[in-house]
Amino acid sequence: MKNDFLNETIEQLQQRLSEGELTSRELVLIYLDRIATYDQDGPNINSIAEINPDALFIAESLDVERKEQGPRGPLHGIPVVLKDNIDTGDKMHTTAGSLALKDHVAKNDSFVAEKLHEAGAVILGKANLTEWANFMTEGMPNGYSSRAGQVLNPYGPGEIDTGGSSAGPGAAVAANFATVSIGTETSGSILSPSSQHSLVGIKPTVGTVSRSGIIPISHTQDTAGPMAKTVADAVHVFQAIMGEDEKDAATSKATPFFKQELSLRLKKDGLNGKRIGIARESYFDAIDEEKQKLMNEAIQVLKSQGAEVFDITIPTTEHNWGLGVMIHEFKNSLNAYLKTISSDVAVRSLDDVIDFHNQNEEETLKYGQKWFLEAQKTSGLLTDPDYLKELLDDQRLSKEEGIDYTLDEHKLEAIVFPNNIGAGIPAKAGYPSITVPVGLTKKNEPVGITFTGTAFSEPTLIEIAYGYEQASQKRVAPKLNSK
Repeated sequence: MKNDFLNETIEQLQQRLSEGELTSRELVLIYLDRIATYDQDGPNINSIAEINPDALFIAESLDVERKEQGPRGPLHGIPVVLKDNIDTGDKMHTTAGSLALKDHVAKNDSFVAEKLHEAGAVILGKANLTEWANFMTEGMPNGYSSRAGQVLNPYGPGEIDTGGSSAGPGAAVAANFATVSIGTETSGSILSPSSQHSLVGIKPTVGTVSRSGIIPISHTQDTAGPMAKTVADAVHVFQAIMGEDEKDAATSKATPFFKQELSLRLKKDGLNGKRIGIARESYFDAIDEEKQKLMNEAIQVLKSQGAEVFDITIPTTEHNWGLGVMIHEFKNSLNAYLKTISSDVAVRSLDDVIDFHNQNEEETLKYGQKWFLEAQKTSGLLTDPDYLKELLDDQRLSKEEGIDYTLDEHKLEAIVFPNNIGAGIPAKAGYPSITVPVGLTKKNEPVGITFTGTAFSEPTLIEIAYGYEQASQKRVAPKLNSK
């Protein structure tokens, strides 16, 4: 089979699979060949940290099931890679890119992995990431981990930033090492690598996708989400992985949300009549003129498709947003996670991880461990008054006095940011965002437009994102040259 099939959508691949023109086994083999040629050789993108040794067998069994019973749904037989901080109860490791967890094999699937298996997806492997989801220190390059090394961006290996921390999932999908991927975000870690790899990324409302079985940073901000080449592909993955999980209390508030069929929101006229605010102040100033031009062209597309567009200012934009909540929650959350892993792994607490780094300084502390040391200074108790006060401020300023105020004041359905530059406020609020490609700079760097809304506004954001994507068609696949 020719590799030109690889830029096709999930629906197009499903048609080939159903017609017998393609099998899941063949698709896995093609991805493995590309990984060997381009990821581990050639330009050495280095996005894949580990291959699932059972991937071919899983694909073969799903091929048999398709013949005997038909497909389970859109993801049946579709290869997906998971960020290497998401547990899989198989033979692969879950390490967060850290040598401290290099021997960690999860006992059970995360809820996300369990849902992917139920949907019939083939978990092809684990993708490299910025170590500890970029919450280890300042100054660590996006896409670097001590376990797996540096991820490169296929649009300009070694020249264009990968974005972080889901750099591996982003590069893997962009370079066609898998059909889709799962990233995680605390603040920008799906949106950033998606926009840097000309992908669609959905950062969901916290609680729509369970966090159980995912190495944590912040229990108020963490979420997993899809990264894909099209809005429709991302929606198919999102629909598959969302759901209520008794192990994650945040999912119980989203029960009504799970009853929706999100694919019905893939409307070509999804922009018509929508009121959209453009958050220019502070955000557009952070990108250069060429990227501003691409963003302004994208805004013209919004208008041409019937959207009403307004320049707006979020009142709390200039607030001095701190990391105190994340630093405090990190200690509490990580300690809780590490207590559940196998006793074969030496580290059982944040303190143990810090000691491991100190004992293996040359390999693990190339960029230091600033945030680990800051987190260790905290009590880690969720009764800490300073933590509670900052949490309450973050919630109020990001929601009632931030995004929700702005949406209500201007009767808006979404707010636009460039790339992931506005990710911080919706991250604090636990609110959803979707990023979509707007084009490439002259240096071949991808740029994305990000749509943000209030809690559980994904259906509306999907309509907006799909309407823009279908009208603009700005994604261009990277060109890779092997040795």
